[in-house]
Amino acid sequence: MARIITKELALKIRDKLEAQNITPKHAAHDKYGVYHNGQLVGTFGIRRASEKDKGHDHVQKNLNIRTAFAKQLAICTKSREDYLREIGQIPALPESPTAPELPESSEPQE
Repeated sequence: MARIITKELALKIRDKLEAQNITPKHAAHDKYGVYHNGQLVGTFGIRRASEKDKGHDHVQKNLNIRTAFAKQLAICTKSREDYLREIGQIPALPESPTAPELPESSEPQE
């Protein structure tokens, strides 16, 4: 089975979300917390194994996001603000209004 979120991608997600290390002393894995306005809004762990392709498919579940969204965070198409919107911590962007269609004119234009 292919690993969707590798250690390398998990580290990129950590950096993108500006997650802070909250690892307890003598823990087997590094634990990171995502804070917004001083409140912890998500946590996830990163294994300390040296293999870069080590599976971290638990990250998206821990952060309450879809796998595709987690991958987009890692490859820079989504931002920290997008994550906070996704989990409901900041309001969604208003939809952009569509331009009104102009009525077609039957008269030739000069």
